[in-house]
Amino acid sequence: MLIRRPAAEVFQAFADPAVTTRFWFTRSSGRLERGATVTWDWEMYGVSTVVTVKDVEENRRILAEWDPESPTQVEWRFLPGEGDTTLVRITETGFAGTADQAVSRAIDSMGGFTMVLCACKALLEQGVLLNAVGDAHPAGFED
Repeated sequence: MLIRRPAAEVFQAFADPAVTTRFWFTRSSGRLERGATVTWDWEMYGVSTVVTVKDVEENRRILAEWDPESPTQVEWRFLPGEGDTTLVRITETGFAGTADQAVSRAIDSMGGFTMVLCACKALLEQGVLLNAVGDAHPAGFED
């Protein structure tokens, strides 16, 4: 996803929970820094996950493992472009289970990260809080 902001700003949006909590999860126990283990909470859903940061290249890349019960690795890459633009690429790998289970988890992951990237883009480019993550599964509605 192209975000029309400098790579350093976009990187910080994912590393610094003061920003990330405005478009993704509602609470974090700390920044994403190499070697850190943090907990992310989505209070509206009553869920949380533990995130262990494996590697960080400032303003370029974050590599983390999350969900200790069924761990996967997530890599965020921040590719600087012309005119203070950044291409953000998110890749999640290591899905366990049967082929069907792994495909289902990968599809859910892709949809979730697409929503997160859109919410981040709206916040950083326009100052708009989409509340996309919180509104994805609103209370009181059934499929």
